[in-house]
Amino acid sequence: MFRFILSFLGGIFTTLTMGLAMVALSIGAVFWIYGRDLPSHESLAQYTPPTISRIYSGQGRLIDEFAKERRLFAPAESIPDLVKEAFISAEDKNFYTHEGYDLRGIAAAAIDAVKSRGRDVRGASTITQQVMKNFLLSGDRRAERKIKEIILAARVEEALSKEKILELYLNEIFLGQNSYGVAAASQTYFNKTLNELAPHEAAFLASLPKAPSDYHPVRRKERLLDRRNFVLREMFENGYISEATYQSERAQPLRSVQNGDFESFKAELPPRDYFTDEIRRQLSRDFGEGEFFTGGLTVRATIDNEMQPIAANALQRQLEQYDRSLGIWRGTRKSLPPEALESEESWRAALADLRVPRDIDLENPWYPAVVLEVGNSDARIGIEGVENDADGHWIPAEDVQWARPLREDGSLGEKARVAGDLLEVGEVVLVRRMTSDEDGSFIRWTLRQVPEVQGAFVAMDVDTGRVIAMQGGFSYQSSVFNRATQAKRQPGSSFKPFVFASALDSGYSPATIVVDAPIEINTPQGVWRPQNASNKYYGPTPLRTGIERSRNLMTIRLAQEVGMDVVGSYAERFGVYDDLAPVLANSLGSQETTLYQMVSAYAMFANGGERVEPTLVDRVQDRYGRTLYQHDQRICHDCQTVSLAPGLAPRVISNRERVMDPVTAYQLTSMMQGVVERGTASRTVNLDVPTAGKTGTTNDAKDVWFVGFTNNVVAGCYIGYDQPRSLGRGASGGGMCGPVFQRFMTEAVKKYGGGDFKVPEACNFIKIDRYTGARLSDEASGANVVSECFRAGEEPIFGITFDGGFAMGADLPLYEEVGEAARQVTTSTGKKATVGPKATFGTLSSGGLY
Repeated sequence: MFRFILSFLGGIFTTLTMGLAMVALSIGAVFWIYGRDLPSHESLAQYTPPTISRIYSGQGRLIDEFAKERRLFAPAESIPDLVKEAFISAEDKNFYTHEGYDLRGIAAAAIDAVKSRGRDVRGASTITQQVMKNFLLSGDRRAERKIKEIILAARVEEALSKEKILELYLNEIFLGQNSYGVAAASQTYFNKTLNELAPHEAAFLASLPKAPSDYHPVRRKERLLDRRNFVLREMFENGYISEATYQSERAQPLRSVQNGDFESFKAELPPRDYFTDEIRRQLSRDFGEGEFFTGGLTVRATIDNEMQPIAANALQRQLEQYDRSLGIWRGTRKSLPPEALESEESWRAALADLRVPRDIDLENPWYPAVVLEVGNSDARIGIEGVENDADGHWIPAEDVQWARPLREDGSLGEKARVAGDLLEVGEVVLVRRMTSDEDGSFIRWTLRQVPEVQGAFVAMDVDTGRVIAMQGGFSYQSSVFNRATQAKRQPGSSFKPFVFASALDSGYSPATIVVDAPIEINTPQGVWRPQNASNKYYGPTPLRTGIERSRNLMTIRLAQEVGMDVVGSYAERFGVYDDLAPVLANSLGSQETTLYQMVSAYAMFANGGERVEPTLVDRVQDRYGRTLYQHDQRICHDCQTVSLAPGLAPRVISNRERVMDPVTAYQLTSMMQGVVERGTASRTVNLDVPTAGKTGTTNDAKDVWFVGFTNNVVAGCYIGYDQPRSLGRGASGGGMCGPVFQRFMTEAVKKYGGGDFKVPEACNFIKIDRYTGARLSDEASGANVVSECFRAGEEPIFGITFDGGFAMGADLPLYEEVGEAARQVTTSTGKKATVGPKATFGTLSSGGLY
């Protein structure tokens, strides 16, 4: 009997032993099967998470940031113990003792799943396992994934330290509000650094990993508060905080940026504008979009924080002034439904959700508003971000009497007399405060609208090409299309300096005479008869006067004499065009280019003819501080010297390519000074330092331009409709873009100064009559006398007239500008022609750009 019992027990033992062995073998086989093709965990040691790329101004101020996942990488040693302890308490209190997985936690989760028959399936993942899931595996809830997690977690625990694993977790975890990692989340929810967090704030963050959307600080405030207090209790029970600290922190209210308790970090950032968005566009092209949005790049931009708002304001003022002069009210074309107007809370919420521009600060900030009531003469409005007062905010009748409403069918209504003639209840409008010029006191609220006409402005350093200001339209939030860099427009007469430059380099001089007379050109589209803006003809005229007065016919003759292939090579060399079609109409700027390219090209006139590569970026560094790009490639011979003698500065040598003879550059600059002093820009551009430039106005004034420069800053403007149409009679580059240039450059001169343009050593100055081109004595003076630069060693020849080889007819009267006597000239065909007050050159009409 005893043997039987022993035998029976031995059989049971053997069965159990074999069963356990089989189970062990089965588990081992499962782990071996799933462990064969797992991803390598070695890459975690070289973890480089996607992080924010940040853009800083030239003065070091953060002005924008770009990221797909908003993450600020924080090394383990920089993360306070308090933050680590909060997450360990919330997610894995045995983190420092287990080997990557927690068997007790797994067992408890399995029991709960069995009891609930699969309805309550909760995770039992350790922090190490969560790292495996986030980095190397998918997030599905399958037993297969859990087995892989355990295998990888065990391997990683052997390869990496606990601190490194915690670093991976705390930088990768998603915590809501597009915030990845604890550093970004701390800024998002509290606008604080990690070192500034209190225990209840650290517990707040540690409450979020399970399901950030389920613990929203506003919509799910009570649920988040309960979870935060649970984490605080865990921190106390784990010995990380004292009971007194636990009780005081638990009593703290739940505060966050989203609840309005702290100012958002975004308040410190200026609104995104054309400048930083263009940097995004260019660097995404150069480095790849993935690297730009995830590479943690540090970008030092060339923008001047002081000059950028001045540039924006200068352009906006001109665009709004033109728009108001048309007297047409378009508004925003948006409205709120009647149910949204039932309470102040509802209309404020509805208004906040509308996409209308909020980045305009012209005279005063512009605000979105909604019409709440229309009275007999005025209208009551509710204004976003402005509290209602006892009397309400009103638009009086006098504020609408400048405009006629634009109807849905495109027709115009009668001129408004009362607010109701323009406004309807529920209509969304833009308003600003009207204040006194004397003391800034409030007068009333006034209606505003984003102009339909658009434009752009660019300013840059003439020596380095650093763009100090750029405005690509009236409002970035209204239209992100950057008209400074993306809009291809006809430059009109602002292109003429490149025609004159090619002539000056081809042996012509500022005193060379070119006939200003009618031209007739056969084209496949018919006869082209260009004309001057004045519809008059001036006979033989020096080049200087031709550019000062922007003579079209002289320019065409000059282009014909020099050759459009030569003109094209100059335009391409300066970067105005990639390929200029060799047709004479292009000598008047009929081929499209961008303002950015034009301003860059003019910089080369201003600096004496050296190549300028325009840039919005000084330097780009990677996340480790290594320089990936640096714009300034000049050679500094003494920068490696440990010490220099007192009074000596490092020698920086320019290695830029020369694109134009310095004498030609100075001659052209001097001629364009005449444009500002007595030519087409003289009425609107008047700085305290020497200034040169050129206006441009296209056919029917569809585009108007002015590009000008001092000896250190070049700036340009264009204005026109996005769908080109006439700006109206009287619109011109000097009249519309000249004031924009003047407003900006007045402030630029105060900051950057200015002086005389550098005169090349090879210049030999001779006084001439600017009307006739005749040589004058060295003692000559008067309004018609100008001292011209001629190339040293070349004997200037006076009295030769060029006509471009065009035939001329009879019976068309010329306009006499200076009262000179009639005289004979020889044309390129060898025939004689009379020019002057009694000369006639045919009966041609003309057209074209001017």
